[in-house]
Amino acid sequence: MRLDKYLKVSRIIKRRTVANEACDAGKVQVNGKIARASYDVKTGDVIEIAFGARTIKIEVTSVNEYAKKEDAGNMYKAV
Repeated sequence: MRLDKYLKVSRIIKRRTVANEACDAGKVQVNGKIARASYDVKTGDVIEIAFGARTIKIEVTSVNEYAKKEDAGNMYKAV
């Protein structure tokens, strides 16, 4: 699954266009490298996102095409 879609489905970022813009601006890293929106997310990847002064770091635990609100939190864990 594409990185921008994963960020939207997992509800880390609310809209896919915002996720795409964050990737284009270089604010998203996967496994320590700046990633493009088209990066193919796999289980075990570590994603780091810079939100202004705050940075979050998560590990991908599952990749689902669709997720309900209750299940979205199970797609990743905070590192």
